[in-house]
Amino acid sequence: MHSLRFRLMSAALLAGALIAPPAAADDLEKAFDRVFQIKPAPAGGLPPGTVLPGGVLPANPAPGAVVPYGNGFEARLAGVANATHGRIGVAAVDLSNGKGISVMGDQPFPMASTVKVAIVATFLDGVDQGKFRLTDRFPIMMPMPSRPGSGPAPQREGPIYSATQLIDMTIIHSNNHATDALLAAIGGPRAVDHWLRKAGVSGMRIDRDIATLVRDDGMVNPATTIDLRDSTTPQAMATLLAGLYQGQWLSAGSRAVLLSAMSRCATGTHRIRGLLPNDAIVGHKTGTLNNTSSDVGIIRTADGRNIAIAIYVTGQGSKPGRDSRIASIARTVYEGYQPQLTAMRDSGATIAR
Repeated sequence: MHSLRFRLMSAALLAGALIAPPAAADDLEKAFDRVFQIKPAPAGGLPPGTVLPGGVLPANPAPGAVVPYGNGFEARLAGVANATHGRIGVAAVDLSNGKGISVMGDQPFPMASTVKVAIVATFLDGVDQGKFRLTDRFPIMMPMPSRPGSGPAPQREGPIYSATQLIDMTIIHSNNHATDALLAAIGGPRAVDHWLRKAGVSGMRIDRDIATLVRDDGMVNPATTIDLRDSTTPQAMATLLAGLYQGQWLSAGSRAVLLSAMSRCATGTHRIRGLLPNDAIVGHKTGTLNNTSSDVGIIRTADGRNIAIAIYVTGQGSKPGRDSRIASIARTVYEGYQPQLTAMRDSGATIAR
């Protein structure tokens, strides 16, 4: 285990209360900035897809600056992300000032259903290019019986839904059949990989559709073995989330569709959200496969901070054990970026849920 500081663009993710998007793209942009008190990005900004050495995006307001943490933040995070009972990867950054921290943030982990963020983003890029419309209708893809490891899983077409419905099913409820419908529409895993390469996101790759991924689940133990197929580093996922919010790759309208769905995610109540105070707001996407659980997204704190976070956990004895570890890591990150909470904890005071 090692700890590595990294920096991301100062931006925020999370649609919060914006469940029904405003009518115009400009209104969407202003609404997000108003809700999360975000300063607009500098005029022009960086070219789309800009990636610094190490695969991370630069931070505002002081690109290249390394900001000391203090208060034992790194030591506490290293403690709760201890990999004794399985590999654990974490990447987090305060989007208001670029303070970043990670544990095994540059190692590959199974994406599981967190890959659905990239799949939906690729589809929405197609919407922006005029290839699709959100009102277009596609059949969900139903897996058919096949032998594990025998190549792509055969699928048949099922009921038909609009693209908007499929996106909500994919992100909010993590519906695998809806995800494969979007994946089939854009041209399969290679199309997502191509979009990621075009965007300049390194450290993330898509190899299989969800039906094949689920069918072959369990053939590799992610707690002891790194399988590069359908994997990401925590830093790569954080980079993807930051760029999507900043509008590097999607229009404001398409960005809002994705962020609104993440703000309404119905899975993983015991993960990132599990130990956070009730006034913290979370927009996220979970992932679960054999011996691995994950949760990625943005935490909005009570004092107005926005923390991007990607947590990938393997092992820990059970799914509840992995969920509990994710919740503890998220709480540690939440407190670590707020010195007043750290002081309260060290004094023995009870911090309200």
